[in-house]
Amino acid sequence: MSEMNFSDNFQDLSVKSGTNAGFQFEFHCERCSDKFRTAFVPFKRGRAAGWLDKAAGMFGGVLKEIGSATDSVVETGYGEAHDEALAAAIAQAQTHFHRCARCTHHLCAKCWNADKGLCLSCAPSAEVEIEAAKASGEVYAAGEKAALEGIQRGKKLDVKRDRQLVCPQCGAETKGAKFCPECGTPLAVQPVCPQCAAQLPAGSKFCPECGQKI
Repeated sequence: MSEMNFSDNFQDLSVKSGTNAGFQFEFHCERCSDKFRTAFVPFKRGRAAGWLDKAAGMFGGVLKEIGSATDSVVETGYGEAHDEALAAAIAQAQTHFHRCARCTHHLCAKCWNADKGLCLSCAPSAEVEIEAAKASGEVYAAGEKAALEGIQRGKKLDVKRDRQLVCPQCGAETKGAKFCPECGTPLAVQPVCPQCAAQLPAGSKFCPECGQKI
């Protein structure tokens, strides 16, 4: 046969034998994956074998032998009939797809830049790119403005206060709160001994200075 295009972007839906035997192919755009399915072409030999198989199952005997012989005929004629059907299907598909000279992909009309004679991946629409660039610029500028706002807010935060992120009493996460949200223990405040006023390490049960039980 002559050169066959669409070598890797179609699915063969053909059925070799049975009452539904026939040829059909589904091609897809290599950019957006939209599909084009060719018209179904019956495979008469395969269908005849399918009907004989059904009859043989009902009556057996001579029909079964005829069915076996027909299967051989089907096997012999399928390859040539399949190639002819595929060639016809490619001819149908070529009216729905364009082949990009730059990337060599097959594209549907929606993914084709007719003005440039290339696909939209290789030759994007200038108008589309302009709008996309505007949107990208807006997002960038908004992010920059938001970052500056965050800097201003951050300058107002108390960064000198120590924050305990885990409660020393119950182990709950505090998220920097002044009191534990689970048990109410004061946080980020160095406890002192009620006896000698010495600062106590977190979780102390006795004062390290005077031994007072906490």
